[in-house]
Order: sequence, then structure tokens, then C-alpha cells
Amino acid sequence: MKNSVVIAAPVDRVFGYVADPKTMVEWLPSMMEIRDVIGTGAGQQYGWTYKYVGLLLTGQSTVVEHVPNETSIHQTIGTINSVWTFSFEPHDEGTSLTLEVEYNIPIPVLGKLAERLVLRRDKRSLDFALTNIQETLATEPTD
Repeated sequence: MKNSVVIAAPVDRVFGYVADPKTMVEWLPSMMEIRDVIGTGAGQQYGWTYKYVGLLLTGQSTVVEHVPNETSIHQTIGTINSVWTFSFEPHDEGTSLTLEVEYNIPIPVLGKLAERLVLRRDKRSLDFALTNIQETLATEPTD
């Protein structure tokens, strides 16, 4: 899944907010907890609890790539294994943020209809997360 949004804020502000795992509970629907954050930048690690289709899933993430104001890639292991790629680019109106999430649905042998419903739900959740970031940063005062 992949989507982009333009945020009326400078790249460094958007990057600082999104690349900080502690903010995920503010903007990512169903993220219940971020804990045990260790380090910063590439190599940073943190634990998480996420509510997915009524189940509480837990895991660990590691920031595998961190290029300030350009890219932040988080790899997760646990109940869900995934790769979250955040890309940031300057835009006439502020910052273009692209989020791509690669993962496998952790529910064994979903039927095709159930799989499509879950993927549609996940797409809406991704869209909502980007809208949350956009609205939060557009309303926060600048330094």
C-alpha cells in the first residue's frame, strides 16, 4: 500500500514529527502503544502494540534507514512483519509525504472476499493516518 499527502509545513518539521516513533499513537489509527524506545536515527528500536481486526498484536521495530528530511524506513517483526517507508520532499505548499507499507496479512488462509475487505480497511487506515499527520502539522504553531 502506498499513498501521499501534501502538508503545509516545512520538511524538517514533518520529518521530525513522523520519524519519531513516539508520535505514532497520535496519528496512526489502532496504534495502542509505543514503548521502550532506544536510540535515535538508524538503529533506533522500539516496541509496539497495535489493534488489528479486533486482535492486539505486538512486535518490535528497527529504523533501518534514516536520512534526515528525506527518508525513514522502519522494519517490524512480531505478529506482523512489515516495512514502513516514509519519503519526504519539499513541495510548493510545504512537504510531500509518501508512506508505503509492505506487509503480509497475519490471518491464516483468508478467503479472497475477507482478504479484499481487510485490504480495503487497511487502505482507509493508511489514508486516515496521512490525514491525521496533515491536520496535526497544519494546526501546530511554528517555532
